[in-house]
Amino acid sequence: MPMADRDPLVAELAALATAAPEGLLERIAARGVRIPGPIGDLYVASTDRGIAYVQAAEAVGDSAAGFAEAFRARFARPLLAVDRPPLGLLPALRTGRATDLRFDLREATAFEEAVLRATLAIPRGEVRPYGWVAAQIGRPGAVRAVGSALGRNPVPVLIPCHRVVRADGVIGEYLFGRSAKRRLLEAEGANVDEVGDLARRGVRLVGSDTTGVVCLPACAHARRITGAHRRGFHTVEEAVAAGYRPCRHCRPVWAGEG
Repeated sequence: MPMADRDPLVAELAALATAAPEGLLERIAARGVRIPGPIGDLYVASTDRGIAYVQAAEAVGDSAAGFAEAFRARFARPLLAVDRPPLGLLPALRTGRATDLRFDLREATAFEEAVLRATLAIPRGEVRPYGWVAAQIGRPGAVRAVGSALGRNPVPVLIPCHRVVRADGVIGEYLFGRSAKRRLLEAEGANVDEVGDLARRGVRLVGSDTTGVVCLPACAHARRITGAHRRGFHTVEEAVAAGYRPCRHCRPVWAGEG
């Protein structure tokens, strides 16, 4: 290739006086791949630190070029197309459990990362209110800030912000739209309609009079309580006063709005 036709960056790298450092390409560029997702194809970008960005294919014009442009606009890095997804990604999508994946969250603030890490722990088929996430990170008064942090989630679906809903029974907003959020939750088997109906009746927690345990209504244990043994509560304090103890699985320490 004539020197005049070379990419300027390639020409500058070729002019280095010493050999390029090992892993230089991984530090400069990210890798992008298209994969099947639970409700449609996804584009996924990963760096040397882990998965950094996820977009629904339809959100970027069903185009690899559109995804690369969106990635560069947000992270100021080029994206190279690859054929294989990061190790463990496809099993994580099938099971809905991504806790073993590595994520590149370097663009997030400490608060945002704490919110995302707490959200990552919400099991498939369950939902939690925004106030629950705020309580888990020790910021019970930061419900709105939690919502804002989830609205900037760079890796939706994998870090399941779709599993965070409003305390009043409304599903709430989502990066890919409310319809996509409902479809994701229904695909995972979450009882969102029941949770919403209970919330509208003022029931935020469900206790079992046989075990003496109180849970969030979407908790796997709460869903096994038969109607005759169910008791509804509005707050954890109310349930504790009645002799119930909080579930160790869903940890319903939240007792406020959001």
